[in-house]
Amino acid sequence: MNPARSQVVVLDYGSGNVRSVVRAVERAGAEVTLASDFDAALESDGLVVPGVGAFAACMAGLRAVKGERIIGRRLAGGRPVLGICVGMQVLFEQGVEHGVTTEGCSEWPGVVSRLQAPVVPHMGWNTVEVPDETSLFSGIQDERFYFVHSYGAREWVLETNDRTRAPLVTWAEHGGDRFVAAVENGPLTATQFHPEKSGDAGAALLRNWVASL
Repeated sequence: MNPARSQVVVLDYGSGNVRSVVRAVERAGAEVTLASDFDAALESDGLVVPGVGAFAACMAGLRAVKGERIIGRRLAGGRPVLGICVGMQVLFEQGVEHGVTTEGCSEWPGVVSRLQAPVVPHMGWNTVEVPDETSLFSGIQDERFYFVHSYGAREWVLETNDRTRAPLVTWAEHGGDRFVAAVENGPLTATQFHPEKSGDAGAALLRNWVASL
């Protein structure tokens, strides 16, 4: 008998691009529901927080469905969360866009700010610098992933926390500016790139995440 497929909720809070995320996580082997329901998002095996557009708009949408509370309560119970693109950025303390500072979910210290590169947005395929201990990038350490963003976490200031071991941070570079491309931090995982748009490499990464649930 095949083991039961993991139940994953993709959080529906008004951010675009959710259908492609749902399909990609389904292809990775999970049963996926697109939902904004508090209890469903809290109780699923895995929660995916997608995000496109502005930091402030995503935070407003998250707060409207109590998304920041869902994320916090899941992590307090060791339940996996995956943030994608702006869904990763909102996990930091603050985002600064056009001189306006917006409070994030504060799961990690740090500020998301505009990339200091000659060409912004950073759009297209890029390599990443993966830590040796990674499980998220198992088998795909040397692959390229698809990015579309103008902002990023350009410093990482958290070395240890209470989620097990020190976070594993993956980096990328665009136009001479280095930024956080992914984080593996106990139950909290996030990518600045879009795995659902990253072809075979992104599909393998999502399979790795689903397999960890």
